[in-house]
Amino acid sequence: MPSRRTSAEGKSGSGPRLLSGGNPQIPKGEGDEPVQAYIAAMPGWKRALGVAIDRLVARTVPGVHKAVKWNQPFYGHEGEGWFLAFRCYTDYVQLQFFRGTSLDPVPPKASKHDEVRYLDIHQDDDLDEDRLVSWIEQASRLPGEKM
Repeated sequence: MPSRRTSAEGKSGSGPRLLSGGNPQIPKGEGDEPVQAYIAAMPGWKRALGVAIDRLVARTVPGVHKAVKWNQPFYGHEGEGWFLAFRCYTDYVQLQFFRGTSLDPVPPKASKHDEVRYLDIHQDDDLDEDRLVSWIEQASRLPGEKM
């Protein structure tokens, strides 16, 4: 399958490639830098949402540990596991709460994994920041997912 050139790539074509659904292909790495590279490569309206999610998590969980794994940003506590990740799909950005069934209220979308729950955010959705901050706070206090 040929590589798709995108606006996220520089003129030299050396920037991140977008995978199916517009998910940026970013090398795995620990810390804020790879997460910011992922967000910068998010296509169109999704980039502003990525910035907003990252800021909400950083503001809600001071000292949060960040990484990119499997072409998606992860958030957690260093050495204690991950509580949240997100990724781009064609028509939405999906937040993944690893212990989502323990959140109140439980995020709306089920997973094939027993405890995982998702929140899909579409372009025209009104982001309920208060609820999202509540979920982030709750998730950050639960045991993290080791990966």
